[in-house]
Amino acid sequence: MTASPAAPLRALIASGEIVMAPGAPDSISARLVEQAGFPAVYMTGLGATASRLGTPDIGLLTQTEMTEHARNMVRATGIPVIADADTGYGGPSNIHRTVREYVQAGVAAIHLEDQLAPKRCGQLAGIRLIDAEENARRLACAVEARDDDDMLIIGRTDAIGALGPDEAIRRARLYRQAGVDLVFVDGIKTVAEVEAVARGVDGPKVVSIVDGNETVKLTAADLQAMGFSVVLYAVTALFSATRAVADAMAVLKRDGTPAGAGPQHAYGEYCAVVDLPFHQGLDDRFGA
Repeated sequence: MTASPAAPLRALIASGEIVMAPGAPDSISARLVEQAGFPAVYMTGLGATASRLGTPDIGLLTQTEMTEHARNMVRATGIPVIADADTGYGGPSNIHRTVREYVQAGVAAIHLEDQLAPKRCGQLAGIRLIDAEENARRLACAVEARDDDDMLIIGRTDAIGALGPDEAIRRARLYRQAGVDLVFVDGIKTVAEVEAVARGVDGPKVVSIVDGNETVKLTAADLQAMGFSVVLYAVTALFSATRAVADAMAVLKRDGTPAGAGPQHAYGEYCAVVDLPFHQGLDDRFGA
């Protein structure tokens, strides 16, 4: 019997060792995460929006676009994919469909957040929140929609920036009572906020470390000691890639040649990243 997509992630969490899941904006980035040796990859909504539309994460992608993006990432990798599912894209029936679509896409886990539409990145100001008790019912709907499948459901709250750590912790506790597998306080910007969530929220929990704020001082070992089960590095790959491309284009425009554009994969190295030898093998065995 084939193991479910969530089984490896559940085993990793049960081991007690924190799961490091870098964010990937697209499928080739997900391959690079896997090839670097990470045990899981995070399909970040911010990265998906950037790679598909070139716009900020302000709720512009639809459920269909997000699940298609997740499905492609699952196909490209052999490690568990943790996927952003925004707010569930509507009412209870929409949430039910969203869960079933992500199950069919083969993701290991999704997170659902408590923002009002249009949602936005948890690091931005101006977030508006749904009533906590109503959102707990929405999460219970997601858990029921999972049925006999074992995809993990993560209850995310974006309350910390809008209403402070105490309300974020209250919401995380409430969402755990709704039956989710893990809780996630997003929008954390300081080490003190990480510590407050670690103290205030029992059980399996997720933390996101965002490049550019002081939480990068905390190592994965530090976070594991605090009791976190999963750490997401949502923007490290995306921000590194956009900086590298911007620098390379500046050199090309200035010099008229890419010769000084900085470190790049050689063509053969790139072919290894996208697994060209596998496809050449298919042609060798079954082609004309």
